[in-house]
Amino acid sequence: MNVEYFISNRISLKAERTFSKLIVRIAIIGVMLSLSVMILSLAIIRGFKTEIQDKVRGFVGDIQIFRYDLNGSFEKSPFIPNDTTINNLKRNKQLVAFYPFATKPAIIVANGQVEGVNYKGVDKTYDWAYLKKHLISGKVIDFTDSTKAAQQILIPEYIAKRLMLKIGDSFVMHFVQNPPRKRKLTIVGIYSIGIENLDKTFVIGDLSLIRRLNNWQPQETGGIEVKIKDFNQLKTVADEVYNGLELKLRSRSVEESTPEIFTWLLLLDVNTQVLIILMLIVGVINMVTALLIMILERTNMIGMLKAMGMRNWSMMKIFLYNAMYLVGIGLVLGNLLGLGICYFQQYTHLFKLQQSNYYLDYVPIEVHFSDVLLLNLATILICTLVLILPSMLVSRISPLKAIRFK
Repeated sequence: MNVEYFISNRISLKAERTFSKLIVRIAIIGVMLSLSVMILSLAIIRGFKTEIQDKVRGFVGDIQIFRYDLNGSFEKSPFIPNDTTINNLKRNKQLVAFYPFATKPAIIVANGQVEGVNYKGVDKTYDWAYLKKHLISGKVIDFTDSTKAAQQILIPEYIAKRLMLKIGDSFVMHFVQNPPRKRKLTIVGIYSIGIENLDKTFVIGDLSLIRRLNNWQPQETGGIEVKIKDFNQLKTVADEVYNGLELKLRSRSVEESTPEIFTWLLLLDVNTQVLIILMLIVGVINMVTALLIMILERTNMIGMLKAMGMRNWSMMKIFLYNAMYLVGIGLVLGNLLGLGICYFQQYTHLFKLQQSNYYLDYVPIEVHFSDVLLLNLATILICTLVLILPSMLVSRISPLKAIRFK
């Protein structure tokens, strides 16, 4: 029979206690809250990163291919990709899709208001899956009729409200060029991405309209958007795409085209790491305090056991078993609380955010069980190592003085 475990079980939470009973329960609550906060922190940060990455990726693609020049404006120089570039893109198994696009600065004039925008032209190969999820009203451009498609446009909700426009309304768009040219366009869809830089800037229309305005050839384009399968492999895939391009072209990943957003996400990682360290410290301090109080309260018992010949290591194991039992209870309760709140928020979106500040209107949650497992193991390991130090206090207790201690 494991004597140390037996004695530890006898002096566990089931035993009658005085002052230490309250301290022990506080320690359990401390471990529970620490673990639940760590689980929530990781789930929220992962949710933020995934949601915001998806927003940016869905609108601008994972990789954009341009013609190499010194043009710093939104309107890129036209090019026709050669067969080598197209074949390399088709053979790359890490790519989901790629399609042409072009941009052109323009001014919307409607209801006595003026708004500067960047017209993004796409064709029938464009993947509308992402924008359909963010449509507030209306539909996407129908390319079955090329004449009608050139007259249709999607605008963000922000611009629609500013210019007092709705589905079916028409307005005149003045395209910035020399000489300036204008076209009458009809709104078929209103969308909201939730990222201010995109919602204030871009409208989406037909690529063929830009080709006609700029007198481009039918196959010329301003760029190629590329979507990849695994965003975690972005840098590797971006390098592969770049190496497969003809000399006149260059590529840029979404992290390079929107550095302010991804830098902000990296800062969130740092904040999470600091919070996890602080929560681990809180949990460890609570358990160390509880263990010291348990040792002091059981001084008489320690003296009697030592007098009967029990070794110091055996005495230490008694209190380590007891401490780990309390840590285990705290972990179980912490997992239940943390995961419970995570799944509650994931399905109800009860906790809201101000979208203008956070790009989202609710707190996003993404639970990875590998994160939960690592947090539990790290808590157990750190608590075990740290609790060895206070448990060594047992070796310094004299049996004679302990038996006399009251």
